[in-house]
Amino acid sequence: MRSLSSYNSIIKIMEFELTLQVAALLFGVAMVAGFIDSIAGGGGLLTIPALMWAGLPPAVALGTNKLQACGGSFFASLYFVRKGLVDLKTVKLALFCAFIGAALGTVLVQLVDTKILELVLPFLILAIGCYFLFSKKVSEEDRHQVLTPTVFAFTAALGVGLYDGFFGPGTGSFFALAFVTLAGFGLAKATAHAKVLNFSTNIASLIFFALGGKVIWLLGLVMLAGQAIGATLGSRLVVTKGTKIIKPLVVTMSLAMSLKLLASQYQLF
Repeated sequence: MRSLSSYNSIIKIMEFELTLQVAALLFGVAMVAGFIDSIAGGGGLLTIPALMWAGLPPAVALGTNKLQACGGSFFASLYFVRKGLVDLKTVKLALFCAFIGAALGTVLVQLVDTKILELVLPFLILAIGCYFLFSKKVSEEDRHQVLTPTVFAFTAALGVGLYDGFFGPGTGSFFALAFVTLAGFGLAKATAHAKVLNFSTNIASLIFFALGGKVIWLLGLVMLAGQAIGATLGSRLVVTKGTKIIKPLVVTMSLAMSLKLLASQYQLF
């Protein structure tokens, strides 16, 4: 049986040493992030800084983060499907479009300057938080849909998927907002569907990171296990508590993401 030191020697090839202490810490961070992410999104606020603190280069941190995020979004999606909040037959086209959008975005980000988006994004995410806080449309009840499922797939799902591959922060919030405003879903149902589509975009991005050799698989799988636990617990709260837990957490995470993005822009930290 291999010792931990033998695994460390493998990881050192990528200039990163995985110790038991670091693995345990990142497992815990991923579990908390999975819990938050399954309810409101924004788990990357915890996992990406933690991965970079552990010594991963930015690109490898992003790639490894996508691997562990796939675990969280998968287990949350699985729970929502089992509880009947999501009918996969009705969202299969949206899943496909979100996947294609994310793949295109991952390619596009290598060709286009992201500075304008970086300037605007904090205010867009803050606006989402304000919408969830003040809008009367955000409730448990479904409302009249604005777009048919097909149109929704080729516009909202494709567009948000493109954004996720291109940039990423707040993707879950953008999906949830689209389902509330355009598909007419209640908040719990919108959150569940957002997580399913987010799983699709995570897979698309992970493929590109993996092809580029930007994923530390052992570490990502350790964090994936933590994500699975946190996401399962969080998704249960979505089902049992609904708007009471989702709304305040979405508002809080939107504010946190906005502040983090602004701080990064102006190098406040």
